[in-house]
Amino acid sequence: MTSKMYTQMLNNQGERMTLKSLKVSLAIAVFGATMASAAVVATVNGKEITGDKVAPLLAQLTQGRYETLPNDKKEIVTKRAIEQLVNQNLVDAEAKNSGIYKSETFKKRLEKLLPSVKAQLASDIWIKKQYDSVKVTDKEITAYYDSHKTDYKEPKRVHARHILVKTEKEAKDIISGLKSKSGNALKESFIAEAKAKSTGPSGKNGGDLGFFAEGQMVPAFNDAAFKMKKGTITNSPVKTNFGFHVIYLEDKKSAKTLTFKDVKDGIKKGLHAEKFKKKLDDKMRKLKDEAKIVYK
Repeated sequence: MTSKMYTQMLNNQGERMTLKSLKVSLAIAVFGATMASAAVVATVNGKEITGDKVAPLLAQLTQGRYETLPNDKKEIVTKRAIEQLVNQNLVDAEAKNSGIYKSETFKKRLEKLLPSVKAQLASDIWIKKQYDSVKVTDKEITAYYDSHKTDYKEPKRVHARHILVKTEKEAKDIISGLKSKSGNALKESFIAEAKAKSTGPSGKNGGDLGFFAEGQMVPAFNDAAFKMKKGTITNSPVKTNFGFHVIYLEDKKSAKTLTFKDVKDGIKKGLHAEKFKKKLDDKMRKLKDEAKIVYK
């Protein structure tokens, strides 16, 4: 799911004065699916860094869209966030050891920051409390799934690797050297050949293209890949505008519709976020109506 609903929700909040707090709170809420808030993700000289410290930083790095990212991107940005917190801890410790905390400059700046920090903290806690008060029932989740089943159709997909070379002869030579192999030996040899000879950007990853649906690749490559059997290579080079390809088919997945169980948690998060948005909208509208606001 419902990354669509979640992204739309965030895109519609530009005028909200509490947008930054909202994004942080939402990130904290959804981050629990990936990493428990109390889980220790790193230690720096014995000091623990936990998931609840990572979540707000993920919100900032992804502009509140962490949950909509594909898993490989989530992994990259999570590692980046953790590394940033590690660096922050190291600098903080060095600052303490060098006496910065006792300096007059630090004390004066801290005095100026305290009011805004307290206000921001109170705002974040209040918004998190509003978020936690929103409930989504199983009946609502089921109703959403039943009315959006077409959103959960997955097309036929294949997981392929390829070796891209400039000439047909190079491709034929590679095929000739691999055709006597099978099983894991074929896969490992293909990966080694891809790393050594492929001119494509995926070469360094053993030619791995991951899973892709029918129609995503150029026609010649697409047609060849979807006709192949799992664990085999192309019998002859596949020519495209990029050059000549030798393809290895790692896996195949048939078209299917994701079950309710597959998507229940995602739907719940999306509905929760949608209901929270409405609740916060209504509350902010009421507060504005009751307040005396003068723009100058």
